[in-house]
Amino acid sequence: MTKYLVVAFGGALGSMLRFWAGGYVSGRLGTRFPYGTLLINITASFLIGLIMTLLSERTQWSPNWRYLIPVGFIGGYSTFSTFEYETFRVFQDGEFLIAGMNVVFSVVAGFLSVWLGVITGRVIA
Repeated sequence: MTKYLVVAFGGALGSMLRFWAGGYVSGRLGTRFPYGTLLINITASFLIGLIMTLLSERTQWSPNWRYLIPVGFIGGYSTFSTFEYETFRVFQDGEFLIAGMNVVFSVVAGFLSVWLGVITGRVIA
């Protein structure tokens, strides 16, 4: 039962941060391009690479950290389904270039962020 509570707690924190960060970035940069979701996807990709590397290389850490951070917090924070929906809406509105840019930037920057997270995790570990 403890692991479910740990996941729920992490997920609640991640979801709240996603809600705040997405709104903050959209309020500052506008909503024509989904900047908030892009930023969240990139930072979540970095964090998953970093945290999973640290957790796998520092095996003395409690398994509850894996439930709390990557499953709960990052799972609640990342916004892949939101990314897909926003891309679909932009595409549906005929903004094909913006939709394509969002896909390319999110996938490429997300991949690079995971890679940088793994490298950072290895340096720290």
